[in-house]
Amino acid sequence: MIEAITVAELKAKQDAGEVFRLIDVREPMEFQFAKLPGAELKPLGQINEWIKSLNKDEEIIMLCHHGMRSMQACQYLNAFGFTNLKNLSGGIDAWTMEIDSTVPRY
Repeated sequence: MIEAITVAELKAKQDAGEVFRLIDVREPMEFQFAKLPGAELKPLGQINEWIKSLNKDEEIIMLCHHGMRSMQACQYLNAFGFTNLKNLSGGIDAWTMEIDSTVPRY
């Protein structure tokens, strides 16, 4: 089962300076419109290309608009032996609503 992380927990990790990888699996146009600090764009549709650039030992937090695509990415990576995965509950939409209202909502 993939662990979920709330936007408040993610913000606390960022504020504490914890080391993890924050991967946004939305499309480039979505990413240009609204993004989280420290997030790197890796579209879900290109997962077979970018999975090779990941380290199975690092903590990886996935996000998307509401949490569905990022959960798919987590499940896919898990099938390839990645175990230190978390899915951002509510995605960037929850971030805007609960953490930073300056991040555009769509």
